[in-house]
Amino acid sequence: MKIGVRAHDYGKMEIETAAETLHREGYQAAQLAFPKVFTGIDSYEDITLRHLQRVRKAFETWEIEIPVFGCYMDLANPDETVRSYAVNTLKKCLAYGKEAGANVVGTETAYPRLSREEKARWYPYLLDSLKRIMEEAVRLDAKLAIEPVYWHPLENLDVVLDVMDSIGDDKHLRMIFDPSNLLPFPMPKDQDEYWHKWLSNAGKYIEAVHIKDFYYDQNGQYCPTPLGKGMIQYETISKWLRENRPDMYLLREEMDPQIAAQEISFMKNL
Repeated sequence: MKIGVRAHDYGKMEIETAAETLHREGYQAAQLAFPKVFTGIDSYEDITLRHLQRVRKAFETWEIEIPVFGCYMDLANPDETVRSYAVNTLKKCLAYGKEAGANVVGTETAYPRLSREEKARWYPYLLDSLKRIMEEAVRLDAKLAIEPVYWHPLENLDVVLDVMDSIGDDKHLRMIFDPSNLLPFPMPKDQDEYWHKWLSNAGKYIEAVHIKDFYYDQNGQYCPTPLGKGMIQYETISKWLRENRPDMYLLREEMDPQIAAQEISFMKNL
């Protein structure tokens, strides 16, 4: 396994400082959302060729791989203006990601928490957005990775498989697997069976795994916890990783840098 982190959990820094910091913390990889992690970049429109060249050089120097260039956009929004911005930004970031040395550009498929009816209504807009972005991915020979979230249009295994079948290009369209974003409320009774079904059917599309843990409070609200202290049962996921993808990137989200050492140890034991 290659142990990584969502870099902006460490705050905004100069490019070179960020790469050095992550190396010294013991990471091998990082997910980079440029406007959130790098000083002097406040939007995707601020990114220049010089920034991308500095990132590639600094992260290669400090031996930090970049599995995910983060560009999370509201891809399924029915508002044409919002959706066009999302599509155009992701197209630009496919080129940026290649220049920076990233493996994939990663995104979720919406911003708000949607009702069942809204998810169904937004889904055709998601497919339209993906088809337009994939034209650019093919042209650049770059990879987009979509992240399923149960309160977004890309909500469950059946929808993921439908999207992959509709696009029909698993070379350029991949997936980020985040177990914490896939546990509905109320939770499935048998997590082992739940994860086995996900990984057996969609594991071949996974480019990176987001690692975090949480519990639901009495009102059904998400509450983050240190790894191993919450509701995620990692045994089936760990077994699948060892048997099928021992080279997988494990990217810690919601990292508390004060307990980084024990969190890294937990991920290594996966």
